[in-house]
Amino acid sequence: MSEPTSATEEFDEQARDIKRSAHAVERSMGQFADSADRRTALSGDRTLLAAERTYAAWVRTALAALASGVGATAVMKDVLPSALAKLTGSVLVIFAGFCLIAAVWRELNGVSRVTHPDIRPIPTILLLPLNFFLLLVAAAALVGIWSA
Repeated sequence: MSEPTSATEEFDEQARDIKRSAHAVERSMGQFADSADRRTALSGDRTLLAAERTYAAWVRTALAALASGVGATAVMKDVLPSALAKLTGSVLVIFAGFCLIAAVWRELNGVSRVTHPDIRPIPTILLLPLNFFLLLVAAAALVGIWSA
């Protein structure tokens, strides 16, 4: 551009620069707002997935305790007195039941019931029957330990 010749032309040029700058800021703020909204939605998704990983960890611990209880009873019956072997196995199986109940309680009362835009939580219609079945298996194992 040529050199401004008067104060009015200089003022007009500054006004145009400010207007261009304002439009650039407005565009970048729109992109920033979209990015912030997306980050917020993704953080909700991460929170939901973390809650479901915690649920899976509780169930995994319950299954390991259940298997350990049955296995410990079978292995220790010839090493320890029968009552002590059964008691050891029973403690592990009861702990498995506690873990299953804690898993469901945390999943139902935790953050996973919040509506998220991208991910759906584990359906309650699957969660409750599956864990109830596993509790029945734990109860059957406990009966099996003491009846053997």
